[in-house]
Amino acid sequence: MRKLLAIVLALVMIFAIAACGNNDSGGTTNNPGSGGSETPAPPPPSPEGFELALVTDLGDIDDRSFNQGAWEGLVQYAREKNITHRYYQPAGQGDDVYLNAIDVAAQNGAKVIVTPGFLFETPIFHAQDRYPDIKFILLDGSPNNGAWDDTREEKVGSNTVAVFYAEEQSGFLAGYAAVMDGYRKLGFMGGMAVPAVVRFGHGYVQGAEVAAKELGLAAGSVTINYFYTGTFAPSPDIQTRAAAWYNDGIEVIFSCGGGICFSIFPAAEQAGTKVIGVDGDQSGESDTVITSAMKLLTKSVYDKITDFYNGSFPGGQTVIYSAENLGVGLPMSTSRFNTFSQAQYDAIYAKLQSGAIKVDNRFDIGPTDLPTSIVVVNDLGG
Repeated sequence: MRKLLAIVLALVMIFAIAACGNNDSGGTTNNPGSGGSETPAPPPPSPEGFELALVTDLGDIDDRSFNQGAWEGLVQYAREKNITHRYYQPAGQGDDVYLNAIDVAAQNGAKVIVTPGFLFETPIFHAQDRYPDIKFILLDGSPNNGAWDDTREEKVGSNTVAVFYAEEQSGFLAGYAAVMDGYRKLGFMGGMAVPAVVRFGHGYVQGAEVAAKELGLAAGSVTINYFYTGTFAPSPDIQTRAAAWYNDGIEVIFSCGGGICFSIFPAAEQAGTKVIGVDGDQSGESDTVITSAMKLLTKSVYDKITDFYNGSFPGGQTVIYSAENLGVGLPMSTSRFNTFSQAQYDAIYAKLQSGAIKVDNRFDIGPTDLPTSIVVVNDLGG
């Protein structure tokens, strides 16, 4: 796992920083990720500034996933309180690129900067010392110096809160609901095999297992094809693989990797099959989406910004959003289940809340290492 993270962090592409977003008067700048013809230059520092800022991870703020969920939480608070806000989209990847984007946000008057994703761990490690008067909300990561040897340093600064989510619980709910709803041939397509994605997948397997036992299904009655795409971006190869799975009888694929859904959705639409979304409610993106394994990103960002303005910002702390504090779940009001009911959902959710069911959250093992009667088929690619 450490080797994989090191490889990911080494894929540095140094480009200009594109500053995109909107302020409290509703003005926008051209966003190259949504139809703009050229990348705009970062805005110069202004006396007014933009108090709330978000620096996007891979992709932009309409990715229907992690960036969008975080941005919506920031925008919700900003609009309610009439606070200036802007997002900054790096045109590349790497610690220096992300740190440069944070610099631009700071120069433009940010008081709070939200950074979604573990790729910000090292940039925030440096930024929290560089800008002690700015508050940082780091989602799915904890600040560290990027080293994987005895020189490694980890520190959640007094001006930073590290927010994590119990992805394994959200994945569990998705797998449980799918099997209870009648699906027996499942698929899991993850993006990069980073801890959050791994936990989603492992939870999915465990949820399917619990449902199978409750239904009295024989061992091996439920199967799961399992694969990591190695990217969070859509590609023809992903669509081809998804189509092949559906052709082989897979009934529903858990699309667990941001933009890869835009390859899996069309495959499901062509095959007349189903998809489970991730991070946010993706039901509006395709009629094939039966539910989404959600982290309540919008809620967590809104909560932490509220804490800042209330004078109770939890600096120096690590916060976990789980079933216990309603931080993960399925969007039952928009889900397209055949038989799985709100009552069934409430009952299994209560067991997660109480600890009656504990979901294995390890990410340093493979899905076939989980104690389960579910047949997990590792698709190694090729």
